[in-house]
Parts: sequence; structure tokens; C-alpha cells
Amino acid sequence: MRDLTVRLSALDPDAGAALRVVSYFDELAAGHAGLHAIVRGATSLTGSPAGLLDARRHLRLRVNSAGENEPGEDDVADGSSGPDPAWLSAAVDDVAVLWLERSGPPRVVDAVVLERACALARSVLERTRPLAASASRRQDADLLEVVLDPRTPRDDRRRAARSLGLAPETPCRAVAVVDGTALVLTGPVEPPLGSRRAGVGPVVTVDELPGSWVAARRALRLTAEGTATDPGPRIVHAEAVQGLLLLAAAVPAGATPVPDVGAVERAAVLAPWMLRTLDVLATTSSRRAAATELAVHHSTVQARVLTAQRALGWELQDVAGLQRLQLALVLRRLHRNS
Repeated sequence: MRDLTVRLSALDPDAGAALRVVSYFDELAAGHAGLHAIVRGATSLTGSPAGLLDARRHLRLRVNSAGENEPGEDDVADGSSGPDPAWLSAAVDDVAVLWLERSGPPRVVDAVVLERACALARSVLERTRPLAASASRRQDADLLEVVLDPRTPRDDRRRAARSLGLAPETPCRAVAVVDGTALVLTGPVEPPLGSRRAGVGPVVTVDELPGSWVAARRALRLTAEGTATDPGPRIVHAEAVQGLLLLAAAVPAGATPVPDVGAVERAAVLAPWMLRTLDVLATTSSRRAAATELAVHHSTVQARVLTAQRALGWELQDVAGLQRLQLALVLRRLHRNS
């Protein structure tokens, strides 16, 4: 491995550095290294002080640029501060975070260190400091309720956020999951959802989380299962559909569907391909692009369009007809997700 690293470094220094990082953390894993060694390794490989905070486990570690542990790093209070928002950081899990105390665009080595250090730290935490799952979920749910409730006083919200590992100015966003779960994530980390549907609120500060939560719940109503009978996106980011969020606010649960939604429902019973085809027509730039997406010949798409037009009662050959279809499909999701 060392010979390969040397040869690769001569050809591509970034790739060689990345391989050294991978080898370093593989050796730590093989030696059952602890959290201090992982954080110290992050500092050694990047030349930047590094830290790890897990508020649920009352744990904060920091190693300075000389490789020395910060005094009194363990068993901290819930209010311990997390990383500066300008620093490079990554989520270890849905609460714990690991950071490098440097700002600016990440170098290749920084990105690989954060990825490998977080993966190994998560494994060590689960092995050495397991949480009581049910108690943890109850605690987190209580804290999240305080953080996301618009009626919560600011100081109470900030205290609850600190217990979740969030400093007041930490960029974060609310996530509404279809099963009723609420999440608060920091930075650009994608939610660990698997195949579940979710609405993702805009990035805000802790004080603005209730607004992000409202947007996340509206975005959730715009999601779909991604199946033949419910085509569409499983995850919707509120920032990408700001106009549709206004529509979601204007269509309350139990509202009577407009006739165009009824037309889509009637068309859906005519053929198993109907809804999927309509969704692709509404979201692609051309008939040929739609044919590629549907994995059929473009003449088949044209035949389907003619059948769909007769069922819907309006043309799909022009922009106005496609906009009408797009709106009808969005309204259908809003009614299904009331």
C-alpha cells in the first residue's frame, strides 16, 4: 500500500493524499482506536485543530494544532458550543458533529478526512457509548418540539438547541418526515431517510427554525411515493419550490379538488402507464427526453399523449396545456397528502 501511495502521489498529489488518509483510518479501525485518536488523526492529517461534539452523550473533544488534547474535554454540559459555522464540519450522526478549525473551500484531503473520521467515530460511539434508543428518542422529540414551536421564547429555544448540539448561529434546517418524525440537520448534510418521503425546510439560524419547520411540512405535501400510482419526488426542498409552498398554504386539508384533478384521476384508471407518463411529460423538456425517461420509443410517447389528451379534455401539445397538467399533478399531491 505504501508503494502504491508513493507512485500515485507522483502522478496525482491529491489522489495520493486521499489514499494516505484512507490507509491511516483503516489502521486506526484495525487497532480499535478510540475517539481521541480519531480526532488527533484529523488534526495530524490536515494541520488544523479538530473537534467532536455529541450533546446527547455529554461529550466534547478537541485537539489543538500541536496534537494535544484540550483539558477537560469529556463529560461536558449540554450547553457546550459546537463548531463555528465558518469552519469545515460534517455530521457523525443526526446530532454529533466533527469539525476542522479552518474556513474556506475544503481541500481534497479535508473532505476525505472528515468522511473517514466521521464514519469511524460513529462506529466507535455506537460500540463504546450506546444510547438507550427509546429514552434518546423521547428526549430528542421533547427538545425538537421546543426548538420548532413558534411560541417558544427565544432563550428556551436556544437552550434546547444547545442540548441538540446547535449554537445560536449554526446554519440548520428542519425536516418533516412522512411518518411524523421531525429532524433538525446542520449545513448541507442530507437527511438519513432511506425510502421515506420528506420535506426539507430552508437553511436558517436556530431562532428561525419554526419557519423552516412550517416550510418543511408544506414541502412534504408536495412529495410522492415515486410509484406508478403516485409518481413524483420522494424528497422536496422548500427552497426549490417557493411558489408551490404558497399554493400548499392555500389548499387546506379536506378542500374540494378542482375539476382538473378529477380529470387526472379519471385518466389514471384508463391505463397503468398513464400517471407515470403524465408526470414525465410535465417534468421533461421534450417528447424525446420523455421517451428516454420512460424507456419507450418516441412514437409510443406520441400515441400516449393523444390518449391522455382525450381523457383529460385539454391539449398537451403546447406550453399552456403542459402548465395546466403540472398544476393538476401538484394539486393531486396536495390533496393526497392532506
